[in-house]
Amino acid sequence: MGKVTCDMAISVDGFVAGPNQGPDAPFGEGVGDSLHRWMFDEPEANAAELTEMTAAGAFIMGRNMFGPSRGDWDLDWTGWWGAEPPYHGPVFVLTHHERTPLTMEGGTTFHFVTGGITEALERAQTAAGDWNVAIAGGAATVNQFLAAGLVDELRLHTAPVLLGRGERLFEGIGRTDLRQVDVRRTGLVTHLRYAVVRDGASPTATA
Repeated sequence: MGKVTCDMAISVDGFVAGPNQGPDAPFGEGVGDSLHRWMFDEPEANAAELTEMTAAGAFIMGRNMFGPSRGDWDLDWTGWWGAEPPYHGPVFVLTHHERTPLTMEGGTTFHFVTGGITEALERAQTAAGDWNVAIAGGAATVNQFLAAGLVDELRLHTAPVLLGRGERLFEGIGRTDLRQVDVRRTGLVTHLRYAVVRDGASPTATA
């Protein structure tokens, strides 16, 4: 079984999206591409991190990351990514509303999970086999997994911007020790990699 990882593009003040996310502002009002410019303007300089983000055997995301609607599903909505999402594998979407699996081009299939984070993780780990499972976002979903102690490796891609408001990472987490594994920067981002320390382990212990 692989690790449970999480990659998040984040502002210096801890936000992963702005307020009032919607179809016309998928990352929230006033954010634009400020958190993700490094992906598009410096793809070669950040190639290793970009490849690693989609190298998992299965993915988990919250409903808000899949789409802007709430309540019953709009079955015409198939995600933000067009006909061929970047995951190329099984994606387990947390939701309170059942929906049949949605198969897209390029090998991505969205499975809609109504049993919470434990069910989603069990199904994702079964699907991933020896590969990692990636918690893809958004903030509320990542916070749930961190609070439950279910993340092994946290990778923060920190953009040089202060958003001031929006969807904040680490809300409601409590004390969590991290061990820094790596740090690297390019012109538009600083990549920080942490191992999440398990109960009783030393933050400086070698993995």
